[in-house]
Amino acid sequence: MAQHFRAGAAMRIITPDPLLSVSGGIGTPKKSIQKNGELSIRALVLEKGNVRVAIVNVDNLGWPAALGNKSRALIKGIPPENILIGATHTHSGPDAYGFPNEKGESFADLKYLDDCVKKIAEAVNEAVGKLEDASLKIAVGEAKGKIAYNYYADQLYDPRCGVIQAIATSGAKKGSAIATLVNYAIHPEVIGASRGILSPDLCGPLYDRIESQGGGVAVFMNGAQGGMVTADNRVEGGKEANDWNECRRIGELLADEALRIVKDAPVQENPALFCTARKIEFPVDSEIMRYILQKSPIKNEMAGENRIATQLNLLNIGTAQVLTIPGEALPNIGFYVKRYMNTKQPFLFGLTNDAFGYMLTKVDFNSFKRYEYVSRTSLGEMTGEIYMEQALKLVNDSPKP
Repeated sequence: MAQHFRAGAAMRIITPDPLLSVSGGIGTPKKSIQKNGELSIRALVLEKGNVRVAIVNVDNLGWPAALGNKSRALIKGIPPENILIGATHTHSGPDAYGFPNEKGESFADLKYLDDCVKKIAEAVNEAVGKLEDASLKIAVGEAKGKIAYNYYADQLYDPRCGVIQAIATSGAKKGSAIATLVNYAIHPEVIGASRGILSPDLCGPLYDRIESQGGGVAVFMNGAQGGMVTADNRVEGGKEANDWNECRRIGELLADEALRIVKDAPVQENPALFCTARKIEFPVDSEIMRYILQKSPIKNEMAGENRIATQLNLLNIGTAQVLTIPGEALPNIGFYVKRYMNTKQPFLFGLTNDAFGYMLTKVDFNSFKRYEYVSRTSLGEMTGEIYMEQALKLVNDSPKP
């Protein structure tokens, strides 16, 4: 492999035809009667010397490692541990968890999920084939406007938006964007799961806006959006706007803010690239989560009885540092980890490599009535503590960007 920095990107549509029921979490999926926008998979591959990394987003509520590992096995030229697969967390996609009902029955369409598995591999393999000399623009700034808020505590959310833009440095497309990655913490649940509408939610208009503005393939990686950082679709009278027009308003606004934030960032020529991975384990103390893991047809890697294993990644991409989160970390966990990362440009890829529900600190777990649901759908009291300890250990054991 060449010693200069290269990037490539590709995408695939994964909208099921005919439409499948949508899942916003535990419970029986809701039958779809229409679609707003297209579900997609988006892959960005980066290379420097003998290091090659793939970053993939899937328009779904979550994407278990059991599915991700099937794609990793089909991808050539990238070590499996260097393939990061994250869910956008739209609440209007088909069930990828295989959520069992009280009888232990699952309604996930395994044929559809297998098709998505193959399309993830296709997109990554295509992006590898498109690798070309590139530079980067990287920026982190506050996204302005009515985009997100914390449903439980209005101002307790992270307004920072991280952007990584890969730019071609040679050939016919020299100077044009190959891809623009947006990292922001928000629940894409403007439409929600109860209306029978299959949709990428606000992520779809975000992709379209970035791509229409010459940003190359748009990639969205969610952040620490647990408890309960959601789209700010509030309107007068205590109501919410929950249609495709509101998805467009928020998605396009976030896209415009991302492009504004990165616009004047300095160009990083031949940036460094580093990737490391570490297996970590969590106890499964929640009865609900145990039931899901035991009864779902989609089997994640168990580390023993009532313990589950997952992969934690750290990336250095130019001046940025990235940590993955295998679930929905609450904002205070995100702020804490970012504060100790070795960069002024910290990125957190939530719901990446796995999606194990909410991740709370032990002092928050079951402490407030507001947190009853998020505590119940967490692996347990120590999940957030273990994550923070292991994430910062990985930071301390890794080179600085």
